[in-house]
Amino acid sequence: MRPVLTGVGVGPGDPDLVTVKAVRVLREADVVVVPVADTGEEGRAERIVRAHTGRDVLRLEFALSDPPGSGPRRAAAWDAAGAAVAATYDTGARTVAFATIGDPNVYSTFTYLAETVRGLVPEVEVRTVPGITAMQALAASSGTVLVEGRESLALMPLTAGLDALRGALDAHDTVVAYKGGRMLPQVLAAVRDSGRIGGAVYGASLGLPEEDVRPAAGLDPDEAGPYLSALLVTRKRTGRGGRL
Repeated sequence: MRPVLTGVGVGPGDPDLVTVKAVRVLREADVVVVPVADTGEEGRAERIVRAHTGRDVLRLEFALSDPPGSGPRRAAAWDAAGAAVAATYDTGARTVAFATIGDPNVYSTFTYLAETVRGLVPEVEVRTVPGITAMQALAASSGTVLVEGRESLALMPLTAGLDALRGALDAHDTVVAYKGGRMLPQVLAAVRDSGRIGGAVYGASLGLPEEDVRPAAGLDPDEAGPYLSALLVTRKRTGRGGRL
C-alpha cells in the first residue's frame, strides 16, 4: 500500500461542524498530526480532534504568529513538519491525517506540508477531506445569504493589501476578507469609502464559545481585532429573485 497523507478540514472551531467522513478518517488514520503555534497552547484543530477521537496527536509546530510572507522561520517550520511526517512512514505508518481548521484547500498550512512531504516521500498519495470554512460559518451565524442569482463572490486575505480589497469591493457583489484583524480600522475605512458598510458583517472566534459576530458598522473604528477574523460584505438586494 502506498503511504497516504490526507488533509482533513475540521471547520472553523465548533466540533459539531465536522463531517462524518472527517471523523472517520481521523479515527482510522495510523497517525493524526495537527498544526500548532510556537507559543505552545492547544490549537483549534487539536481540540476538535480530541473531542471526536480522544486520541493522541503529533503536534507540528508552524510559525503561525509570524508576519505574512514565507520567511526563513516559516520555511524551516515547513521542513521540520515534513520531516516529522516522513519519519512516521519510516516507522510503519501507512496513513497520516493532518487536521486543519476550515478547509485543507483554502489558505491552509496543509498545502505547504503536502508539498514538502511529496519531496521527501515521492510515492505518497495526497488526499483531502473538505471542511466548512469561516466564510460559511460567518454567513450562518449572521443570517447572511452569501450569493444568489448572478452575484459574484470574492474571497481574499487582507495580507494581499488594501488596494486588492478596494478592487474586490468595486468588482464583486459579495466580498469576504480573511486575516484582517490587525488592520481592521483601515479595512473598515475602505469599506465605508466604497459605500458598503451597511452590508458588512464582522466575525471573530467563529465556532467557539467566545464567538463575536456583529454588524461592521457598529465596530470601534480605531480598534484592531484578532488575526483570525473575517469580514463579509454584501450588496443590498431589491427583493426575492432580484438578482436572477
